[in-house]
Amino acid sequence: MFGKKMKDAGITLIANNCELVGDIHFKDQLLINGCVKGNIFAEVGSNAQVTVSESGAVHGNISAPNVVVNGKVFGDIRSDKHVELAVNAQVEGNVFYSLVEMVEGSRLDGSLVYANPGNTGVKSLAAAESSVAEGQVVPRQHGILDKSATMPSSIPGPSIAGGVQTKTA
Repeated sequence: MFGKKMKDAGITLIANNCELVGDIHFKDQLLINGCVKGNIFAEVGSNAQVTVSESGAVHGNISAPNVVVNGKVFGDIRSDKHVELAVNAQVEGNVFYSLVEMVEGSRLDGSLVYANPGNTGVKSLAAAESSVAEGQVVPRQHGILDKSATMPSSIPGPSIAGGVQTKTA
């Protein structure tokens, strides 16, 4: 048992009755039903996923290729693949993404910052702030996403802009 290398992917669970204080480094799947007070880092080059369930909360930054939020996050989310903000998601921080999915009812109090999918990592906050002039940053969002919410028309771009598909008339 000890000394053998495990080849199967693992799921790490932070249970409802658990509060973890400190940074987490992982490479497979992390499911948060409880509370994490610290930053979360996925192994570079992995296909890792962080899932914050409806009862889960993170007080810190999340950096992983795939992030699914249905609970509360108080910090920035950095993903070079996919971010999903589910119906009960409440995010107070910036979301750096390559592809983002927001469901009606999800809440974001921060900025959406697009990172090209070809990048090995996402832009630093300083680089993201300088890209405002390039039209890549969606202004700070407040409130609840609903069916009538649209991207500001002042942002130039093709029919698929920043990983968010838009319809043209």
